Amino acid sequence: MKTEFHRITRLPSYVFAEVNKLKANYRDQGQDIIDFGMGNPDIDTESFIVDKLIETVKKPKTHRYSVSKGIKGLRKAQADYYARRFSVKLNPDTEIIATLGSKEGLANLAMAITDPGDVILVPNPSYPIHPYGFIIAGGSLRHVPTLSNGQFDEDEYFKTLTRSLKHISPKPVAVVVSFPSNPTTKTCTLEFYEELVKVAKQNDVWILSDLAYAEIYFGENPPPSILQVPGAKSVAVEFTSMSKTFSMPGWRMGFAVGNEILIAALEKIKSYLDYGAFTPIQVAAASALSSDPATIEKVRGVYRKRRDVLVDAMGKAGWDIPSPEATMFAWAQIPEKFKSLGSLEFSKVLLKEADISVAPGIGFGEYGENFVRIGLVENEHRIRQAARNIKSIFNKADKILSRYSPDQIGV
Repeated sequence: MKTEFHRITRLPSYVFAEVNKLKANYRDQGQDIIDFGMGNPDIDTESFIVDKLIETVKKPKTHRYSVSKGIKGLRKAQADYYARRFSVKLNPDTEIIATLGSKEGLANLAMAITDPGDVILVPNPSYPIHPYGFIIAGGSLRHVPTLSNGQFDEDEYFKTLTRSLKHISPKPVAVVVSFPSNPTTKTCTLEFYEELVKVAKQNDVWILSDLAYAEIYFGENPPPSILQVPGAKSVAVEFTSMSKTFSMPGWRMGFAVGNEILIAALEKIKSYLDYGAFTPIQVAAASALSSDPATIEKVRGVYRKRRDVLVDAMGKAGWDIPSPEATMFAWAQIPEKFKSLGSLEFSKVLLKEADISVAPGIGFGEYGENFVRIGLVENEHRIRQAARNIKSIFNKADKILSRYSPDQIGV
């Protein structure tokens, strides 16, 4: 009997699973873990969205199979959102498809467009589905570093990208970008997208843009869409999510929009795999997309306040964390005293000694090493408690480190 499966053997061990197992063990032992590890939005979905779901679910007709590409009213609501937010005109029938979250959309598109051995250029560090969606689909990866000395340098990025497009064989099929970035929190400019579209056209390569954090930003300049670039739809498709924007993570609702060829490919493969989201969820999602902008601002305001408390409290505790420009995360270098441990072992020490869970940077790719990702998913009181715990372990860092060798930390 066959017991090894090709796609499974191509997937590496999931780094976060190691930390999550320890977290579960400590909780079973009675530890109160302050969980910054997973980016699982904890803000309640607005009541009017839930009410629309309840209203719709009471209609028996909505219990039937739905439409894989999304009901027309939902696709129209997404088109209206893009028109308001980005001044981008989209055809709801040919340029928009509803997905079960942006993650599912990207993974299914990878299955649709990737032939065995196709090369995909992916950011590093990056959210795991960006590279591994293509690994699962049978593709090969080449990593494009997105950080230079901890910062996103557009010039350095394009030097690496153009070099990769010129020298890699076989020629890359697509390049994946994600701004605002999970995990690094970095943003980009519209000028960056203009140059990216230019490079893509010159090299006949697709652009897959993940814009899941479009509305979780804290400055005066909202993150742009690549589709704002004239002619971008000829080479690009973009993914968005309602998980963060409207705090609807468990609802699993997202979109792919843009190039008609890619949208048609995604629509065809989805028609074989699923019937789309439950119709009442789609109706409620359309209601959310059509709602007052104050709905989004309320969610953004919660994350902004948590960000400010985190940066201030951790700074006072002795851990300088850069204030993120966007997303529901902070991206922090391992404190100097603990840097020799690496991100995975440092995360284990935080769990055992400080009752704090964070995501090790190595889990997002080799260029994420020496960093950890901190999710803004605990309330302000818990964030301040975490800072007190951090200060405590900083004060006894030498004593703590003397008790551990790297192979003992997970014990």
